[in-house]
Amino acid sequence: MKVCIQRVSQAEVKVEGEIVGKIGQGMLILLGVAAEDTEEDLNWLVKKVLTLRMFEDDAGKMNLDLKAVGGEVLVVSQFTLYGDCRKGRRPSFTGAAPPEKAEAFYLKFCEAIAMEEIKVEQGKFRHHMDVSLTNDGPVTFIIESPER
Repeated sequence: MKVCIQRVSQAEVKVEGEIVGKIGQGMLILLGVAAEDTEEDLNWLVKKVLTLRMFEDDAGKMNLDLKAVGGEVLVVSQFTLYGDCRKGRRPSFTGAAPPEKAEAFYLKFCEAIAMEEIKVEQGKFRHHMDVSLTNDGPVTFIIESPER
């Protein structure tokens, strides 16, 4: 699994002009699922995201995690994170999970975060989405589950 996390002061996602997810301070997470990903990858990534200290403390250092700042999460499915652009001019998506698996992992990821009493908003799986955000910092990290 792979995520691109952006620290935001606000973010929203629209489908056909209608807002389907909106948050204040927190994380916008673009989530990609690989064909070979397992439940172990999912659990590892959830823990990593929840404990990532990417928010500033009173001294201006990145020492606080999502819960410490009362942050919210907007998760958007993003199979293009597994786009392979090394050859030719058209990306190959053979590394991305099939839609059924990707959607199941996407939903489990969102549920696992919500179980920690964190507000989670979602995009709409397999829909064209317009995502807007105010990147706070900017602070952006890309995290991949470990290769097994």
